[in-house]
Amino acid sequence: MKIALLGYGKMGHIIEETALQRGHQIMLRINDENLEDLTKENIQNADVAIEFTNPQSAVNNILFCLNCSIPVVCGTTGWLSQLRSVEEKCKELKGTFLYASNFSIGVNIFFELNKKLATLLKPHPAYDVTIEEIHHTHKKDAPSGTAITLAEQIIETSDRKKKWVNSDAKNENELSIISKRIDEVAGTHSVKYFSPIDDIEIIHTAHNRKGFAEGAVLAAEFISGKKGIFSMKDVLGF
Repeated sequence: MKIALLGYGKMGHIIEETALQRGHQIMLRINDENLEDLTKENIQNADVAIEFTNPQSAVNNILFCLNCSIPVVCGTTGWLSQLRSVEEKCKELKGTFLYASNFSIGVNIFFELNKKLATLLKPHPAYDVTIEEIHHTHKKDAPSGTAITLAEQIIETSDRKKKWVNSDAKNENELSIISKRIDEVAGTHSVKYFSPIDDIEIIHTAHNRKGFAEGAVLAAEFISGKKGIFSMKDVLGF
């Protein structure tokens, strides 16, 4: 498979290494220093694009790929207010698009555990819940896309939680997400239920970025040759 990398920072380099190990070719590498190389002619040499840039660039990059009929996998977070319009454009163009807030196989299993735990605790109002996420100091957005996904899963299940806040909750309808930024932390997410009697906590800790890269390449392999809008649930068969 021929891959275009849109975003060639730390994640882009690890994705490249993973893709090459799996027998793929990297046809295009785009970063801030060679944006002029992102042309229709160049992108169409690829079978699929993997987009890991920043919230300011992601939407334009995705739409560019879709307009060029190139399937695109996106792992950039912080732009999700525009996700619906991007998906509508993908449908209009009969394109191929896969977004994930986190491509790690372990995190996607963690998402399934989070939904199950929220369902089990729904009938027990004595338990309140909070989310904490820790990332490296270079991460541009807070809370993380992964934390938002966890929060939205809980809100969808809960009768009490109506919205998440990136601070301490002020009332029982708010779900608190606490964001911390610490040097060289790949990513830690915890969901903690607590009551006067006991606590229940699930935690996912990434040791490095390799899991994210492997998941992104798996996603690219999955959508190659397909049409439509997909998620990591489709890739992993959940």
